[in-house]
Amino acid sequence: MSYTQKVLDELKARYPEQPEFIQAATEILGTIQPALDAHPEYEEAALLERLVEPERIVMFRVPWVDDQGKVQVNRGYRVEFNSAIGPYKGGLRFNPTVTLGMLKFLGLEQILKNSLTTLPMGGGKGGSDFDPKGKSNNEIMHFCQSFMTELYRHIGPNTDVPAGDLGVGGREVAYMFGQYKRLRNEFTGVLTGKGLSYGGSLARTEATGYGLLYFTEEMMSCMKNDSVKGKTVVVSGSGNVAIYATEKAQALGAKVVALSDSNGYIYDPNGIKLDVVKQIKEVERGRIKEYVNRVEGATYTEGCKGIWTIKCDIALPCATQNEIDGESAEILLKNGVQVVAEGANMPSTPEAIDKFLAAGILFGPAKAANAGGVATSGLEMSQNSERLSWTFEEVDAKLKQIMINIFHNAYDRSKEYDVEGNLVVGANIAGFLKVADAMKWQGVAY
Repeated sequence: MSYTQKVLDELKARYPEQPEFIQAATEILGTIQPALDAHPEYEEAALLERLVEPERIVMFRVPWVDDQGKVQVNRGYRVEFNSAIGPYKGGLRFNPTVTLGMLKFLGLEQILKNSLTTLPMGGGKGGSDFDPKGKSNNEIMHFCQSFMTELYRHIGPNTDVPAGDLGVGGREVAYMFGQYKRLRNEFTGVLTGKGLSYGGSLARTEATGYGLLYFTEEMMSCMKNDSVKGKTVVVSGSGNVAIYATEKAQALGAKVVALSDSNGYIYDPNGIKLDVVKQIKEVERGRIKEYVNRVEGATYTEGCKGIWTIKCDIALPCATQNEIDGESAEILLKNGVQVVAEGANMPSTPEAIDKFLAAGILFGPAKAANAGGVATSGLEMSQNSERLSWTFEEVDAKLKQIMINIFHNAYDRSKEYDVEGNLVVGANIAGFLKVADAMKWQGVAY
């Protein structure tokens, strides 16, 4: 039995109630055995056993008072997974689906994603089962302040630097930052995704979506001598990642014809009018179905899965984990999809990924393709440390170069390990080797 299989079997026996974590571990461990064969010292140091167990998990209750004066209680988490190459770095997710297993999956992925950026950031993730939807600003402020009243003890600019994620945007980050500042009596870069007036970075809002397209464009150029220009694109989701992936795709000459939210999807054969989407989602905080009331020729369909039946050249899943299953992958391939690049975290099931790779299409895995957000968070940390503020153009140029480098790092490793073009293997090995080397040199703590 291989070293990776032994560790994976132990994980499955220990955490049977954490399917997302096991899925992420299976995907990673199932690809890095060639690197371990080349480095037997990693097994001697039980490096994998240490990698898959978080260095620290913080769990706590979050009491808060709603607008009716009733006390509510949610659960809060912070998984500080690995700090071998830098302080823990990863988002906070506020969503009813949040569980410890989900955050461990996200945190494990974050270790390798952050490593791929080449910036000095370890991996972490956190959040709560609190649902911001339908809550007033006052209720969200009360929750965020209560959440930070516990979390502040465990984070800091050189220890753990959270950011936003699903359900945590600029508003939520602002409330948490304000509470941290009051409790610690200091102004530091402890959170990223902050507003521009108090230490945030230009281009952070756009970063994941823009980075996804920079990665996709480089992948198409290098591997197929092609480009995004003139292609028909389907994007799932309608949050920051989807909106700014759409914006950059359109700027590169593509036609985006579909977007979605958790209720359903819109199809606009003439190309999505992004100004309408931004008004609905960013200003009114409404549902995507409102689009069809404002744009002639557009249609709305209840349910999200059907979005992958729309014929396209490029599919960009930017909504949530496991949104493309084997069946949807088959439909995409049958309809002639040429490129799939993941904007969300683990949006394709293992069966779907296997089908994409077997078909020989270009496939950009999430930990590489959607690393633009955390890369720009790292750039925000740099600006905070230097007490500087870079222009949008400066940040965007650095982001583009980071995404190009991530592609080539993953692609070069795929060639080195005789699986040329398999960016799943390439990205996992590239991210893993940097972290593994740092862990090896830092020794085992007794």
